[in-house]
Amino acid sequence: MNNVANYIGHCACDIAEALDEGSLDPVEITTFLLDKIATQKSPIFIETFAERALHEAHSARKRAKSGARLSKFDGIPIAWKDLIDIKDCPTTAASKIYEEASPAKYDADVVTFATNAGLINLGKLNLSEFAYSGLGLNPHFGTPVNTEFKGSARVPGGSSSGSGVAVAMGLSPITIGTDTGGSVRIPAAFNGVVGYKSSEGRFSTNGLFSLSRTLDTIGVLALSVQDCIEIDKIFTTRNNQDFYKPSPSALTIFIPENIVFDEIETSVQTAFDDSIVKLKHAGIEIVKGELPELTEAYELSQRIGTITAAEAYFEHQEIVDGPDRSRIDHRVAQRIDLGRAMTARSYIELYRARLRAIDGISKKLGNTLVAFPTCPLTPPKIAKVEESDEIFHSVNLKVLRNTAIGNFLNMPGVALPNGENGIGLPTSFLLSAIAGNDDHLLAAASVIEPIICDKNNDKKALSSASKQPTIGE
Repeated sequence: MNNVANYIGHCACDIAEALDEGSLDPVEITTFLLDKIATQKSPIFIETFAERALHEAHSARKRAKSGARLSKFDGIPIAWKDLIDIKDCPTTAASKIYEEASPAKYDADVVTFATNAGLINLGKLNLSEFAYSGLGLNPHFGTPVNTEFKGSARVPGGSSSGSGVAVAMGLSPITIGTDTGGSVRIPAAFNGVVGYKSSEGRFSTNGLFSLSRTLDTIGVLALSVQDCIEIDKIFTTRNNQDFYKPSPSALTIFIPENIVFDEIETSVQTAFDDSIVKLKHAGIEIVKGELPELTEAYELSQRIGTITAAEAYFEHQEIVDGPDRSRIDHRVAQRIDLGRAMTARSYIELYRARLRAIDGISKKLGNTLVAFPTCPLTPPKIAKVEESDEIFHSVNLKVLRNTAIGNFLNMPGVALPNGENGIGLPTSFLLSAIAGNDDHLLAAASVIEPIICDKNNDKKALSSASKQPTIGE
């Protein structure tokens, strides 16, 4: 077990290499992680699958010994946001209403793909109720505490709160979340890990509890971009495909100067600027200017509402308008209520504006990538955002602003840790691409990651940065 402990905190690709060499055993690492999950105190997991996980681990051990591993990640543990169906387990959506729901009859498609590739299913992870908050608070199952807090509990980011914290705490090298408005990229940012949001339709959503069937996407949280690439191969059933790796000089990054830098914390701006300097020195072309589609997306959400709100109300109308309303987080209910006021005309206006914007930005950018901070702030204190509903909703909207624009424009994105503020809270760099250009995005992110994610250099660069208080400081 001492050998296993040496690999905790390493990326899944490192663990996979050790498994392939025989220096690490699938049963030992699974047992170690199940014990670690059981003894830690934060409500990160809603349910663990010890029996299933150990059975899968023993099967992985046999395959490894016989030289018949199913994929590069055969024997790697994985955990799932509890919006994703797993056979014989209820899908709770972190709501007491569904805690005693009938167990799922089948694994979701992505769970099947992972299992067929030999990954070991550890359990189901906590989240914001119905996946409808960027902060990650949950009054029913508890809130997973952000591992990066200094002296007080910080929000974990949502809605895939347990997914972000589990990777950061070394409870699972890979976790799967969903992203409708930032729900993979925000917890990745707030926990200092990598988060990949896929384009719509790239991964099957069969077996996924819906918030917005238009915008719901499945994503990966991990400790490296290469980990995300390997999971992408599995979920797209392209296990043996090699990703090209472009040279830095072949990449162009566009930095929009509208909306995404408004009301930004000084430390977040400093970390982003430092990252851009590093990328320039590496030979990447940097272009700055206005990207009107971002402003249009934001202004439409302020004037009309959102596709998410309309579809969330459609999905959950019976609950929020019925006797069970009192059983759900009132802040989630208030957000769903916003969809009630939207008309069919408003929804169609949003939908058509979205199609025009996606087409326009695709023609404008091509293979040019877009970069800006994942969130305009670092993780606020839980106690602060719980002071009032007004503060909660205000901070939540600010946290979601940059990422939700990407969902409206169907832009896949990778959140990369790029430093810390003056009190040790993580900052994050969001790299995005046009709809459907995930291969180019992931390949580029694998090149950019080592340039901007040198933690020693980041700490030096930010040591003189402003120690501007975060919200709740």
